[in-house]
Amino acid sequence: MAEHLPREAGTVVVGGGTSGNVIAARLAVAGVDTLVLEAGPDFGPFGSAAWPADLLDATRLGRSHDWGYDSGDTLPTRVAFERARAIGGCSDFNGTTQTWGHRRDYDAWAAAGNPGWSADELRPLFDEATRIMRVKRYRAEELTPWQRAWYDAGTSIGLPRLETLNDLDQTTGFAPEDNNIVDGVRWNTAFAYLDPVRHLEHLRIAGRAHVDRVLVRNGRATGVVVLRDGESHVVRADRVVVCGGAYNSPQVLQRSGIGEPTLLKELGIEVVADLPGVGENLHDQPFLLMSWAGSEAMSAAMSRLRAGGWAPDEQAMAKAASSFDPDVFDMHFLPYSPTHRGEEKRWSCGVGALLPRSRGHVRIRSLDPEDKPLIDHRFLSDPEGHDAQVLAEGVEQLRAIAASPGMRDVVGCELRPGPDAADRGALLRHIRANPDNYWHPVGTCGMGPASDPDAVVGQDGQVHGIAGLSVADCSIMPTIPRATTAMPAVVIGERVARFLLATR
Repeated sequence: MAEHLPREAGTVVVGGGTSGNVIAARLAVAGVDTLVLEAGPDFGPFGSAAWPADLLDATRLGRSHDWGYDSGDTLPTRVAFERARAIGGCSDFNGTTQTWGHRRDYDAWAAAGNPGWSADELRPLFDEATRIMRVKRYRAEELTPWQRAWYDAGTSIGLPRLETLNDLDQTTGFAPEDNNIVDGVRWNTAFAYLDPVRHLEHLRIAGRAHVDRVLVRNGRATGVVVLRDGESHVVRADRVVVCGGAYNSPQVLQRSGIGEPTLLKELGIEVVADLPGVGENLHDQPFLLMSWAGSEAMSAAMSRLRAGGWAPDEQAMAKAASSFDPDVFDMHFLPYSPTHRGEEKRWSCGVGALLPRSRGHVRIRSLDPEDKPLIDHRFLSDPEGHDAQVLAEGVEQLRAIAASPGMRDVVGCELRPGPDAADRGALLRHIRANPDNYWHPVGTCGMGPASDPDAVVGQDGQVHGIAGLSVADCSIMPTIPRATTAMPAVVIGERVARFLLATR
């Protein structure tokens, strides 16, 4: 751990989050002098008393140490965009569901001019990351009564019971989730990747170190400007790897003079690289959470299980297909049982539209790195109405499951969207009035060849036109995979680390 900021490092990793910790560990093992700069605290290794209880508790989502981002007035309702500001990043917050998607997702990345990213090339990295993250798979008999009810009843609409969600060639079905939970603890990338290498002399980790911008001279990154404890510091480096995620990485680049020239000039920032794709192409999988009143029988069954001390909110998931993607799948069904609500009955299942067409952006508002950026997802804004229609089809499929024999008495009456959104037109109005996110923002530093005017980085993560500067996190995804993005984020770290080591 670095108590004081060093003046220089071989490689600076900006952000000790899901992807950044993978990069740092792989470089350190290879003998590269590596400094991790994390804007939030570094709580130390697993077992340290400094770790907040909510970041460890795998039964529910983490909440503390959040960046505080939200939609502001860009959407009909204010939507929180939770992101963890702490070592481990969003692997501290997530529901621990580890899904891979489908081979078409990654083969499309490769076909768009990004060699090295095909499904067959990434599969060994998924396997390796799964091992290191200590991912295990729930068995059907381990599911809570609420989760098991949906898993069993999915067959009523033709969703077969699957062993796993993570066959890259498989299509629809309900399965117990794969998860990174160890003895009830959310096993984040700080535990999985950093802890085994924390003892190395050439790995340093600095918490409370918020990177303002990257320094660029003559077309090469030479270091970073860091804010720590109210003071500004310069750290020189041979190479900088930005791993701030889809919201923070474009902010760092924009403050560094890398981005759309008009935006930069309006803020008085000298243009270092004309890359209009920085901050654009923001997308996430729009989401709608349905809820039911539940039943006395379900409440009693879940209360008995809670008394035993282990009743996770998430355990099973379905891959389902709308009419827009009948051959593969383009929806997730996510049963959700908020056990921490005590006696309040709110039994839920959500639908996520996995292949959204709507696109938004992230843009800084000032030179102050602590100022919140404009995050405008523009959910459900695609002209054809595809995204809202997919959600509507998902709601209709979930309603069919809920009405099936054996389920209707378990779930009780529908509370949300409820009877006022019974027909397709009313349902679409409800969906558009209540946009929500699936916690999977991507795309704001999109990967593609230099000939693509919207691409920010090449297939190796190198920022176009700036030597010694890379981005490695979900922001480089040109399009989102049919997945929860936690494991793909780890794989991005593995893939870009190998590119970096091949060219050092």
